[in-house]
Amino acid sequence: MQRTVLVTGGCGFIGVNFVRLLLGGRDRWRVVNLDKLTYAGNLASLADVADSPGYHFVKGDICDQDLVGALFDRYRFDTVVHFAAESHVDRSIAGPAEFIRTNIFGTYTLLDAARKHWIEAGPPGRADSCRFLHVSTDEVFGSLGDTGYFTESTRYDPRSPYSASKASSDHLARAYYHTYGLPVLITNCSNNYGPYQFPEKLIPLIINNGLHGRDLPVYGDGGNVRDWLYVLDHCEAILRVVEQGRPGESYNIGGRNEKKNLEVVGLLCDILDRQAGLLPSGLPRRSLITFVRDRPGHDRRYAIDAGKIAEELGWSPKVTFEQGMEQTVDWYLTNRAWLAAVIDGSYQEYYRRMYGGRDELQGQGKQQ
Repeated sequence: MQRTVLVTGGCGFIGVNFVRLLLGGRDRWRVVNLDKLTYAGNLASLADVADSPGYHFVKGDICDQDLVGALFDRYRFDTVVHFAAESHVDRSIAGPAEFIRTNIFGTYTLLDAARKHWIEAGPPGRADSCRFLHVSTDEVFGSLGDTGYFTESTRYDPRSPYSASKASSDHLARAYYHTYGLPVLITNCSNNYGPYQFPEKLIPLIINNGLHGRDLPVYGDGGNVRDWLYVLDHCEAILRVVEQGRPGESYNIGGRNEKKNLEVVGLLCDILDRQAGLLPSGLPRRSLITFVRDRPGHDRRYAIDAGKIAEELGWSPKVTFEQGMEQTVDWYLTNRAWLAAVIDGSYQEYYRRMYGGRDELQGQGKQQ
């Protein structure tokens, strides 16, 4: 049976990879991609699959209650996969208001639209066949010491405006399950990396700077630890949760790859030296590493225990960190035009050139 899924933020990093996964031979999915196309949304990342049968793009804001309601009326979604969020910690420190609006009120808007269409207006029992997956982060749990792991029962302890806004949206999602019976699932993932990531994040930032011989900034002493998850592994896990997860449950998704930031940067330098050659000066790129003032409230260590999703749903990551990093560097080297367009801002012209002037209930892709 074909399912109709609303993917929010489908032009962002993880969303793009997830949409591509659904469209890659899974013809039982009818996909509507709702994205506001902020600075981190890149419609060009889906240009080669835009004409896929059953795919439709809508430019719009998840906080727009009229638009979201109209989309539910028009497409009668039975699945929501909610990626759309402001996600960069540094930006949340400089300007938290947009994080509060998008991550909290936007999530509320989607949850309430699903409630109205699946429970209030739908036939008896319809909600039992529907799924609302809220994609969140391990940052809601705060900071770990040198040992231990985040589990699904770890107490929330967010330390930045970004993580606080995501923690709030997690609580909202759970409240809609317990209060209204909305079939909500929550995933909390570790740091993603891979193709199509906006170059404000560590790995694509280092790749771009390294290619151009610029300083490679590392916060503090470089000892902050993150668990790294290859984005395609993450997308497979999300699909597994949508298809097999139990409503009301949360699932931690991790890559089992704890690395200090300095280790990550050093490995990227070595891969770039090998794949792109040494710097014009003949020096290795490790010579570009520059330690900068630490981020306020910078959590020291994150580490995910992904035992629950492995035991209940049979998912585990397939790509090792070393394999994923090689593949990621290779992708950015092969797609330098994509990277350059993002850096200079010209990627934002793609929507205006191809779809400018259309209203929000029109867009890209074929309708069914």
